[in-house]
Amino acid sequence: MYLRLRQRPMMASALWLLVFSALARPALAQTPASAAAGVHAVVQEPVALRAQFRLSEPAPTGTALLPMSAFDARQPIRADSSPSPWWAPVASAVLPGSGQFALRQERSVAYLVADGYLLVQFLVTRRDANNERNSYRSIANEVARQQFGGVGINKSWDYYEILENYLESGAYDRIPGGAIDPETNPDTYNGHRWLQARETYWFDPEVAPPVDSPEYRRALAFYLRYAVTEDFRWSWRDAQLQQDVYRQAIRSANRSYQRAVNYLGLVAMNHLASMIDAYVSVRVRRYGSVGGLSVARIQTRVVPVGDPAEGRNVWQAGLTLAR
Repeated sequence: MYLRLRQRPMMASALWLLVFSALARPALAQTPASAAAGVHAVVQEPVALRAQFRLSEPAPTGTALLPMSAFDARQPIRADSSPSPWWAPVASAVLPGSGQFALRQERSVAYLVADGYLLVQFLVTRRDANNERNSYRSIANEVARQQFGGVGINKSWDYYEILENYLESGAYDRIPGGAIDPETNPDTYNGHRWLQARETYWFDPEVAPPVDSPEYRRALAFYLRYAVTEDFRWSWRDAQLQQDVYRQAIRSANRSYQRAVNYLGLVAMNHLASMIDAYVSVRVRRYGSVGGLSVARIQTRVVPVGDPAEGRNVWQAGLTLAR
């Protein structure tokens, strides 16, 4: 199993370090902060499971590498009389850290702080994304659609993506009244759609079949389905600078929405990590092992990677369970 986390902020990574270091209890006072991290677990022999957390970050000038630190448990951990309520994993799944608090473990605070921080960041980035979405919608209404008297908001994302890529929408009906006469200028969005319809359904896109023929009716139905109506017609002509600002606003909104999704994923992972941690703690306290496994070794170290001149190090922490 391999999980890769990307685009996580520095503080979120630091909080995850607190959670993991509290579980493994290594001496990490000098471990540098991080902006990119990954988690993976591999099955090996003679051990049953080896979990490792990796953290990459250029080391500050003058920072010494941490020596390898390890805790070896040559004998399986025995069950003890410490409180071990069976519901602790369930509580941790609902509220990270609550199961650890019931088990009287100090790392409960790390899970709770991480969850609060990530939830706040999710709400902040979601708010920013909504504000940026409203911004590019306003630019579209006030610049591209203003000359056509466009009012109201088109809630379809596809519509605003089209405005990003086409200079003009073109007319929906070139000759008002009677049957629909599609836009014929292929440089406009509607004209491009009509060209696609002709190429798809006509034998020769330059030679129109009778208007009552199946080929013409199918092409027209295609056009009516995808063409932009007069209510949402637009043009960026003589306003290319504003179109560039519009594109930047869309990209900014997309980045904010992606960050919000990332934060939400980290919240879910924090709940899962707290639940698994509580389950392992309960099993170890009650039975001295986890499904027939016992803690054999806990190890942490910082090792250099890549060009030594770059000063980039990888922080590693491993938990080895033996049969």
